[in-house]
Amino acid sequence: MTTLEKLRSLGSRCSTLLSGSTRKNRIVSASALFLAVCAFGAAGMAPMAPDPSDLPVQSIQLELELPGLEDQIAALEPEAQSFISEEVVRSGDTLASLLQRLGIDDRQAASFIKEDKLAARLLQQKPGRRIQAQTAANGELQWLSAFLGNGAGENSSLIIKRQGDDFSAAEVAAKLEKRLEMRTGEIRSSLFAATDQAAIPDSVAMQIVNMFSTDIDFASDLRRGDRFNIVYETFWLDGEYVRSGRIIAAEFHNNGQLYGSIWFDESGNGTQGSYYSKEGKSLKKAFLKSPLEFSRISSGFSTRRHPISGQWRQHKGIDYAAPTGTPILAAGDGQVDFIGTQNGYGNTIVIQHWSDYATLYAHMSRFASGLRKGAKVRQGDVIGYVGSTGWSTGPHLHYEFRVKNQPRDPRAIDIPNAAPALAGASLQRFRRLSSDMSHRFALLHPEGDVKLAAR
Repeated sequence: MTTLEKLRSLGSRCSTLLSGSTRKNRIVSASALFLAVCAFGAAGMAPMAPDPSDLPVQSIQLELELPGLEDQIAALEPEAQSFISEEVVRSGDTLASLLQRLGIDDRQAASFIKEDKLAARLLQQKPGRRIQAQTAANGELQWLSAFLGNGAGENSSLIIKRQGDDFSAAEVAAKLEKRLEMRTGEIRSSLFAATDQAAIPDSVAMQIVNMFSTDIDFASDLRRGDRFNIVYETFWLDGEYVRSGRIIAAEFHNNGQLYGSIWFDESGNGTQGSYYSKEGKSLKKAFLKSPLEFSRISSGFSTRRHPISGQWRQHKGIDYAAPTGTPILAAGDGQVDFIGTQNGYGNTIVIQHWSDYATLYAHMSRFASGLRKGAKVRQGDVIGYVGSTGWSTGPHLHYEFRVKNQPRDPRAIDIPNAAPALAGASLQRFRRLSSDMSHRFALLHPEGDVKLAAR
């Protein structure tokens, strides 16, 4: 019987049922009839699935290459192990004791280090230096590394490597990590006592002196309670401190005034840097405030009784009492106009500076080697040493500051800056750096703002 014939027979039977039923039964029966028709219709339209036996079959054959037996055995063997160790050189260490702590059991390596000129520098390492080495499981040395820096610019590493049955030694440039350190200190007795208390290296302390020497006489201007804040560079290798670098920024609170300096390289290539105030004004002044780094003023610019003649006369300079041999610095850039002996001044140097400025230095014990008339000097150069030649009752420096050949009190004269202020794009870059340094210093200020000194 076909599907159509089945539907006709079903319809005939439904008609018979509906003719003798109630209205409710008729509705239910009609619904059932409708669903049945839909089901039969779907069944009649659905396609028949193909017989799996009628599908085409395709055979594929691949040849797989298996690893050789030797390769499989090698893969099962454990990998060669190596160990890296680090030790610190101790006082009294010998090569044998150092290698033993590093886990090195290698006579050939020990012999190479003793005999090779470069590798033997390992034996010169100072206590506290770190040594790194890599060894095999049997203690055979694979490589060794030691820093050779001297803290004064030599930044290299010694590398000893195994090459087959031999060794090689090479000196390579060390890749140092630069960090910025922040320190603060307070003057109780002297600047160096304060920097020692703050764990600041002496090389950085000397930079503080040089940085503010045109504004602060560290021999006479310091007061108990003066404070300083600094940000400076330090250099590290593998977590080990190597050396300090340049001061990036500094503040000095002196006698109620605040002096500030920020290092800025206007060229952008690290070759033309200088210190500037927070506003971008150059802090390099034409003359130092004192030609001696540390001393005391024994006689000022005033009328006094001469210590030898006993007569009252005008003292036309400043006397700085200091031990014999203390270095004397050129107060500014210039040219030596006189070097020799001048009556009561004893050994004397006169430097002619730009415009009408000149400075005189007297009673020297000796002059700097190679200095002669006409020689050019730069600010801060050592030109001689404190002595007691001429009419002098003790070792000191007599210092005169002259304008148009007339003596002037260097502490009272307004010393001009030696370089112009920043401007344009350079000033914009400097302001960003200055803002960063201000945020750093804000963390170091123990109290409120201090009046910023005009510079």
